[in-house]
Formats: sequence, structure tokens, C-alpha cells
Amino acid sequence: MNNLDDYPYEIRPLSQDEGGGFLISYTDFWGCFSDGETIEEAIVNGRDALIATIEALRAEDLPVPTPNSRKGTDRLAG
Repeated sequence: MNNLDDYPYEIRPLSQDEGGGFLISYTDFWGCFSDGETIEEAIVNGRDALIATIEALRAEDLPVPTPNSRKGTDRLAG
């Protein structure tokens, strides 16, 4: 499996209307995101989502983006 730590991500706080906590999304993948009550929890949950996304792409014989394939996007949203 690719080195998961090489994949950039964005983290942003969620408003109370959105349920609070933090949202993490991986910028090299469309639709790979998760959340958590804390930044640390969001990162753990996001890593699980990243693993599942990569496994799903491979199961369907689809290409897995390389880290930083969408370089130029912000890494930490605030």
C-alpha cells in the first residue's frame, strides 16, 4: 500500500450547525473525508477513510492517485 503519511489533507472546524468537531478531507481523492470531536480523532478517522478509499479503488481496478497529485490546494483550512 502507498505510504499513507504522504497524502496531504485539510482539516477544518465544523460549526455547531454541522455537529461540531473537525472535518478532514484528503485532497488527492474526491469524496475521501471523515470527522472527529478533536483534530486527533479526525486524523485517526480520516486515515481509516483513506485506507478504505484506496482499497475500494484497487478492488475496482481503478487508479490510485499519487500523493500530491492535486498539489496547490491548501492543506489546513481555518
